[in-house]
Amino acid sequence: MHIRLTATLITGTLTSPSAVPAAVPAAVPAAAPVSVPVSVPVSVPASVPASVAAVAPAVSERQADFAAAAREYGVPESVLLGVSYLESRWDTNGGSPSTAGGYGPMHLVDAPSDTRPRPAPLSATRSATLSAPLSAPPSAPLSALRMADPPATLPRAGRLIGADPATLREDPAANIRAGAALLASYQDRPSADPSAWYEAVSRYSGTADAAAAQQFADEVFSVMREGVERRTDDGFLVRLDPVPALSTPGEQLGNAHVECPASLACEWMPAAYKRFGKKSNRDYGNHDHLSRTRTVDYIVIHDTEGSYKGIPSMINDPKYVSWHYTIRSGDGHVAQHVPTNDIAWHAGNWDVNTRSIGIEHEGRLAQGATWYTEAMYRSSAKLVKYLADKYDIPLNRAHILGHDNVPGPTPKAVPGMHGDPGPYWDWAHYFDLMGKPLKEAKDGDSIMIRPSYGENHSRFTGCASGKPDKDCPEHGAATVWLHTQPSESSPLVSDPGKHPGKPGTYSVYDHSARASTGQRYAVAGRQGDWTAIWYLGQKAWFHNPPSNPAAVPAKGPVITPLKAGTKVYGRAYPEKSAYKLASYQPLAPLPYKIGPGQQYTVGGTVTGSYYAAGAFSPAKHVTTTGDLRYYQIQLGHRVMFVMAKDVRLIQ
Repeated sequence: MHIRLTATLITGTLTSPSAVPAAVPAAVPAAAPVSVPVSVPVSVPASVPASVAAVAPAVSERQADFAAAAREYGVPESVLLGVSYLESRWDTNGGSPSTAGGYGPMHLVDAPSDTRPRPAPLSATRSATLSAPLSAPPSAPLSALRMADPPATLPRAGRLIGADPATLREDPAANIRAGAALLASYQDRPSADPSAWYEAVSRYSGTADAAAAQQFADEVFSVMREGVERRTDDGFLVRLDPVPALSTPGEQLGNAHVECPASLACEWMPAAYKRFGKKSNRDYGNHDHLSRTRTVDYIVIHDTEGSYKGIPSMINDPKYVSWHYTIRSGDGHVAQHVPTNDIAWHAGNWDVNTRSIGIEHEGRLAQGATWYTEAMYRSSAKLVKYLADKYDIPLNRAHILGHDNVPGPTPKAVPGMHGDPGPYWDWAHYFDLMGKPLKEAKDGDSIMIRPSYGENHSRFTGCASGKPDKDCPEHGAATVWLHTQPSESSPLVSDPGKHPGKPGTYSVYDHSARASTGQRYAVAGRQGDWTAIWYLGQKAWFHNPPSNPAAVPAKGPVITPLKAGTKVYGRAYPEKSAYKLASYQPLAPLPYKIGPGQQYTVGGTVTGSYYAAGAFSPAKHVTTTGDLRYYQIQLGHRVMFVMAKDVRLIQ
């Protein structure tokens, strides 16, 4: 997850309705009862548009499950569908829990979330090396409401319908029925009016924090107003028709003390900015204040590799590292830790730190959970759009980076660079939520990776702790594997920086032979159903059949090297002669070289600069700006930099 400078990183049985306790309101007739037939999953080819599939006469079994549960417990179907969509997007996720411990379409929480802190990175500050997890309690008081474990709703929901926990974890229909019963138990008066369920939806969020609960309910009602249709991860088409006249009692949630859009209930949970040790001016943490306005080029998406409850002990430790925001999984609650004009130590690359904002998302790349909640996606998308507008950051994958897209600053750092948020982060859906869908371009001369997330069940290994060779559970993914030849049996391409002389691996943590949704590459060849791209100085092939394409045409500038052995860099620093007041920072090329005939897509142009902090007082900081110009290119899975003088730009 985090590091500051250039040091190496570490990253049943169901009962009848009469068995339901009296606390659950009796079912009330819907405004317009509909007899919904139950059928097997509707099989519609991927090439058929959703708008066409929606007119199929048969109603999917999953849709019928929602309708039946809504009728049984007197919950308006739109409310039940809206709550479930915000929690799980109606998916089952193969019975695996979310980071918050929620199961099934209704995200019923089985147990408190894991509170173990993540391991500390090596050399988190300039003067200290941490080798043990940071588990000390925070020294400053924090809101008990915001840090409490989410309630274990699954056992209670099971009691309401007479089902055991295992059934609710494994049976989607039972999970939906139990979720409906739980939601109904929160409703004071039965009502067929969806607007009357606002308070019950707020309680379903599972948080005792009124502002966070309101934010959750507002987002559910927003989904209900808009309507949505999608096919679930197990093949069922589900539709929520728009309820445009829906009203809510919610008010603007913005907190004047934090940098957040008004629709998010953000809190201020400050990171530690303290001196420690004997060298009081240099031994400090865990971020840098600035006395000037900085330029922000990137927003970096991380996952926490631990629970939200572990965040305060880390963010409040001056010997740890920092990031700007954390977003909670269960309800999408946002906490800000560092002002966006200050430099947080989060990316593992100081150059990127100085020009970026880091956002952590409660979740794990692989272990424990392989899915992120819709509530978290939507809060994050709102926050990123707000920050992109504020700092004029383009909403594309050259500027909205995963931590796994940040380049290693030096050759030594490359193998240890982190891989979060990993292949299970749904980039296409994320950009849809930001109102910037990843569309194909007409007459595109390059390609953008864009597999169908739900249908792209790529092979990964190592999700189970201690079992690196075991295949991960089948799940949608946002990446494609890259081979040395147009054949599934050919080896994965080699990353000279991470696996010199060896092919990449299928490990969920190994990004070295993968391309990710939204990334743009220059085409190096085509053969049958296979497409080759230029990747780390070589041709890399991925399966791209017309019937189920993994990429779409894209347009934009590319570069081609002027000579063999053109060097590539992990940071855009100035030339040596530019340093007057700060120590010279050597330009260390990375272990990649590119040559004539190869092409790489350009994400932007950068003039070399270096911000020298290393002092508690911002007045002692020095900025060095040179004349050396770089192009940011998509070299591999990570972005990197080439000197403009070494390449030719092709517009």
